[in-house]
Amino acid sequence: MARKVRHSALESRSARLKLQVRRKPYPGASLARGVSLLYRRNRTNGAWVVKASDGHGAYWTKRIADADDYADSDGKDVMTFFQAQDAAKRLARGDPGTGDTAPVTVDGALTAYESDLKARSANPYNAQWPRVHLTSVLLAKPVALLTSNELQKWRDGLLTKMAPSTLNRLSGCLCAALEVAAQHDQRIQNKRAWDVGLAGLPDAQQARNVILSDQKVREFVLTAYALDHKLGLLTDTLAITGARPSQAARLRVADLDAHPVRPKVSMPKSAKGGGRNRAKKRHERYSVPITVQLAAELRKSSKGHADDAPLLLQSDGTPWGDNPGQTYHRQIDKIVTAIGLDPAIVTVYALRHSSIVRMLLQNIPIRLVASLHNTSVAMIERTYSKYITEHSDDISRRALLQDEPPSGEKVVALAS
Repeated sequence: MARKVRHSALESRSARLKLQVRRKPYPGASLARGVSLLYRRNRTNGAWVVKASDGHGAYWTKRIADADDYADSDGKDVMTFFQAQDAAKRLARGDPGTGDTAPVTVDGALTAYESDLKARSANPYNAQWPRVHLTSVLLAKPVALLTSNELQKWRDGLLTKMAPSTLNRLSGCLCAALEVAAQHDQRIQNKRAWDVGLAGLPDAQQARNVILSDQKVREFVLTAYALDHKLGLLTDTLAITGARPSQAARLRVADLDAHPVRPKVSMPKSAKGGGRNRAKKRHERYSVPITVQLAAELRKSSKGHADDAPLLLQSDGTPWGDNPGQTYHRQIDKIVTAIGLDPAIVTVYALRHSSIVRMLLQNIPIRLVASLHNTSVAMIERTYSKYITEHSDDISRRALLQDEPPSGEKVVALAS
């Protein structure tokens, strides 16, 4: 049986009622290293409060239950001094003897979420990314004690470091981790804390769909080749196929069909949009045509490699991985700067956006464009429609009503 801590001023009802009513809790019993039980004297029933170290030099507190000052204990909402001790230890550290575990922290929630993503063949970066921006205090805090105010303060503090749309994606990753934690721990009842504190910022849904001219795309690719041939091969593939970098990085040697006239690659699907069948989606392929020149470069680069080896590699021979952007982002910035554009605006995704718009302007059916880019018709219509008119001036101008018919042509009167 666990040892009970004695405290003459708190353990009996009569002793507690002699204390003065005040907002600040009275110091209580030290239950373990970094864990203590406090008591707040109220006009009605007092309150038991646990105080625990967060492991980083700070403490968190949480009300456990009412004290049995005027009402009899029920072991849940109203507790005696000794019952409150047990509840405080379970909340702060967990109690293996009763089967209770320590409350999961934000750090633990992210760790569990990363394991869940890996098990579902999803991208673990979604669990790793929030760690870069979370404070040590937030990481150490139990999920059950998070408040909307502190989460909102953290979110708003990042507005000077990243665009609202990027911040919304980051917040979404953290929310997903907290949701998984809440699903597995019924003690976490504060879902509203992240629903409110990490709510999406308004007017942040407009993507940076930068459309490059064909000439600028060619400059982009040639500059990449000049900087690093393997990076050039990756950007060339992205420019021709319009695929996401994470998709191209998962291409295998066997996915290349280097036909002398009609070459193509079997592009892995991105499995975006969630769902429990993500692993199955990631193994699905769809055919994308490529140029004869790109096929020749890919064939030469992969010569002698096994069929299941990555088709695209870094210059040191290692795969690009699930998040190639973490590796090439500084080089892409150099490329964008070298071709006279702003790296704060233009990213490697401009190659994908440009590919989609290029096909639309060539009157390729939108259903086919969506299929070739592993997206939906609705997404293309919602995201790219307003860009079409900006880049289709020459096409639409041909259909304008002319003031006069071209000279030499006859005007045919319509039948009355």
